[in-house]
Amino acid sequence: SRYYREVLPGEIVKISRHDVQTLDVVRRPEGDPSAFCIFEYVYFARPDSIFEGQMVYSVRRRCGQQLAIEAPVEADLVSTVPESATPAALGYAQKCGLPYVEVLCKNRYVGRTFIQPNMRLRQLGVAKKFGVLSDNFKGKRVVIIDDSIVRGNTISPIIKLLRESGAKEVHIRVASPPIRFPCYMGINIPTKEELIANRPEFHDLANYIGADSVVYLSVEGLVSSVQESIKARQDNNAKTHKSFIGKLGHCTACLTGDYPVELEW
Repeated sequence: SRYYREVLPGEIVKISRHDVQTLDVVRRPEGDPSAFCIFEYVYFARPDSIFEGQMVYSVRRRCGQQLAIEAPVEADLVSTVPESATPAALGYAQKCGLPYVEVLCKNRYVGRTFIQPNMRLRQLGVAKKFGVLSDNFKGKRVVIIDDSIVRGNTISPIIKLLRESGAKEVHIRVASPPIRFPCYMGINIPTKEELIANRPEFHDLANYIGADSVVYLSVEGLVSSVQESIKARQDNNAKTHKSFIGKLGHCTACLTGDYPVELEW
């Protein structure tokens, strides 16, 4: 029979053809909260993944709803750059009461933009990567939801493309906070100098990328979107005296510079 559940932090599991056994759970030092990477929810994981008992897709949709509360805008429609930010865009649209409309369609035959060897090729890649559904947004004010803006050079040509195809206004809303710090836990985040959030252009980011406005989700907004249903489930478990997993925590180091362990260098 197929077996599926999450392996707990610190759990040692033995899998054989007969069964799956927990050999031991190495406990965290008393009082230390867990520090699950919050960017797994934002970007890395597949939307159908389940972490901490919740589906990544649902968390991304909640991030979009939270973004609509924090950063509404006068507009005609909500869309996204296909398709990693679609759940967040649907959440934003639902909360704002605006229609979700596709403005770009993906060309299936073009490689990934971020592995192109230089800027010029990356930007050309963007133009080849998407087809424009101009009938859907001509003369309209568009909100584009993105899941993260890291360097700022992918969204720029997309905004240009939308404007040239008849968009009246283009507002960017980012369903995660700006990445400002390196990750020392094994994720290859660009250098501090490459991160748009640390560059002088960030102070006038809308102008730099050619948008009418840009707003990122707050760190508190992201954390609450991620933890809301975990807390509700823990409260229910506590009421029924089931096992309590421990103090809730997520690693936000790349966003806040607050690392979950002491860095020894």
